[in-house]
Amino acid sequence: MSHIERVAIVGGNHGNELTGVHLVKRFQQYPNLINRSSFETLALLGNLKAIEEGKRYIDKDLNRCFANQGLQNPQLSSYEDTRAKAIQQILQPQNQPFVDVIVDLHSTTANMGLSLIFCDMHPFLLRLGAYLSSINPMVKVFINPQSREGGFLRSLCELGFVIEVGAVAQNILNAELFQQTEQLIYTILDYFEGCNQGNISQTKSALTFYQYIETIDYPRSNHQEIQAMIHPQLQFRDYEPLNPGDPMFLTFTGQDILYEGVSTVYPIFINEAAYYEKGIAMYLTQKQQEVV
Repeated sequence: MSHIERVAIVGGNHGNELTGVHLVKRFQQYPNLINRSSFETLALLGNLKAIEEGKRYIDKDLNRCFANQGLQNPQLSSYEDTRAKAIQQILQPQNQPFVDVIVDLHSTTANMGLSLIFCDMHPFLLRLGAYLSSINPMVKVFINPQSREGGFLRSLCELGFVIEVGAVAQNILNAELFQQTEQLIYTILDYFEGCNQGNISQTKSALTFYQYIETIDYPRSNHQEIQAMIHPQLQFRDYEPLNPGDPMFLTFTGQDILYEGVSTVYPIFINEAAYYEKGIAMYLTQKQQEVV
């Protein structure tokens, strides 16, 4: 990995996810917290209007507005499309290269603990994930190659990734998760500093990670109305095994709907509030281990 020159920490891409919003505000007020000697760190708020109004977004999901075709299309004029173009310019000022790293801060109503979300199996990010999970067992690594094409902010640079923390309700601050996320950010910045200074060991280590398989929607009627809820035995069991025959959903009349797959999977983002409108009840992943 070449020398890291510039890191962007972005919070509030979704205006009702307050952990990232208030961490970025803290970093903007006290920049010495994120300053490191070998690289520049920028703290940036994402969806300014949505933050002000306490909403996830104004017109559309900002974190789906960073696809190249959208950024280059002058006809797209919603608030989020306009803001995405402005953020891109902030991350790449005139006559300067794009930031080397984007750390995109999010919170979730699902019980995700401290999750790192990567677009791919980039060796540098895998080593970062292995390092962080070795010192804090709350840290989990989720790899979702589909997010490279989804218009996500993190897809704008090779070393873009998400910190997703939960469970915390929308428009709510959880002090414990806030502090844990803050400490995780400092550890990440220290790791970048150590890499730049040649102080990080290159010893191989094992990384447990969760690979995207598919998304699952709620059972719905012909009119697209939800017909069942997340089963009580599955609720808040993110990153835990779901075996064939285990209960997955519970209908409003009390009938269990079982998982009909042929192998054990590991659901995440279970019952995420913001995903109801996207037709997602959970992500299914495969648990893997690799030496990195």
